[in-house]
Parts: sequence; C-alpha cells; structure tokens
Amino acid sequence: MSKKEGFKFEPRLAFTSEEVELLDYFKPSASWRVRADVTLTPDEEPFDMTTYSGLKRSYRKWGVANFSIQGQKQRLALYENMAHQSNPIYRDYLFLLFRDLTNGESTYGGSRYIDLTKSALNTDGTIIIDFNLCYNPLCAYSEGFNCPIPPKENHLEIAVMAGEKKYRGEVKKSRE
Repeated sequence: MSKKEGFKFEPRLAFTSEEVELLDYFKPSASWRVRADVTLTPDEEPFDMTTYSGLKRSYRKWGVANFSIQGQKQRLALYENMAHQSNPIYRDYLFLLFRDLTNGESTYGGSRYIDLTKSALNTDGTIIIDFNLCYNPLCAYSEGFNCPIPPKENHLEIAVMAGEKKYRGEVKKSRE
C-alpha cells in the first residue's frame, strides 16, 4: 500500500482523495542517494527523545553515519526505538530523523524522517541513505501525534532538496 493510499485509512488523519493529492515531493535525484560510513555505538545508553507533543520516547544511538553531499562532509546519528527491541517485526528498524535548511520553507517546519534497517549495513561498514525517501512525520498533517524531535546532532546546515515537501493542505485539528 502506498503512503497516499495508507493515509485514506489512518483514522486520525482520515484523508479524502482530494487531500491526498496535496502531498508534494521533490523530483527524485541520484545525487541525494549517498553511501555513508557507519561507526557503530554499542556502548550508548538509551535516552528519552522528546516529541512535539512533549511526551518522551526511549531511543538509543545505534551508530553515526558519515558521508559527503554537495561537496560537504556530514554526519547523522542513527537511532533504534527501544520499544521495538522486543518485537521481532520491528527489531531490525533504524530511525533517521533530521532537520535541514528547507524546514519551514519548502518542507515541514519540524523535521523529516528516513526509515532504515540494521540489516542494510553492508559488510564494509557502509549504508545507503536515500534522501529521496525522506518523509514528513504525521505531525505535519494532524495534531495529536507524538512525533520525535531531532536531537541537535541531527541538524544539517545544508538544504536537502529531496523527498517529501511541505503538505499543501490544512493541518487537521485534534479531535480531543
């Protein structure tokens, strides 16, 4: 099921077909698909990552991805959600959340996310990060979601002109 189709069935979003068509994306470009050297961080302790609603979620820094893009060296932390570690379906998942210079302009003001997996780590210690696949958190579309805020270490000083743009529709109000 595509993201657009999934939004039609998410009860807290309840997007109409017309609203789904207001999702917007940058044109994909191979230049935003990078190979990153990963330094694993097995000794990192879990910490509470704050969400936009003020709640906290337990994450652990799994590793640090180092790469070059637009001729500049960058680094982003990769996180694992501690609540997922006991679930075999999600145990392999990694979470990459970041802010960049497009936030609040051409992209959602809070952040964007990329999903990765631990099994995507190559034997040479690299992983592919495809910024064309970055997406907005559910907070970009509706109030009432607990979307994690990127730690300062995941703020990029470049404009990532890839992936999902700012939603062109109205943010839905919470039904509380």
